[in-house]
Amino acid sequence: MLEAKIYGLCLERLRHQINKAKEKGSISGDYLLEGYNTGDIDDIIDILELYDLEERSYDGLMQKLDDLAYTVSVLTQEKLFFDFTEEGHLGLYITLNGKVRLEETVQEIRSSV
Repeated sequence: MLEAKIYGLCLERLRHQINKAKEKGSISGDYLLEGYNTGDIDDIIDILELYDLEERSYDGLMQKLDDLAYTVSVLTQEKLFFDFTEEGHLGLYITLNGKVRLEETVQEIRSSV
């Protein structure tokens, strides 16, 4: 059985947000799905429940968020990523028309090992 830890993200809510973004039709490129209204590391850890973060630094946080986005991308089969808005707040983004195929993802994992 495949298990994945997605912390404070709700997969059902994300799928709903992804569908709403796609319904807009004319949008392509990067689209903000969720905004967290903070850029503070401690706030982000609490909001997303990243309590096992080993290195409480910007680099450590970004590595954890990259891993989380990758996991959720595989589960939703969409290209998702975390980044900061112009205001400096963390956000979860989707790249529309950037479908991730499971075979490509597995190949990518194997080549990095």
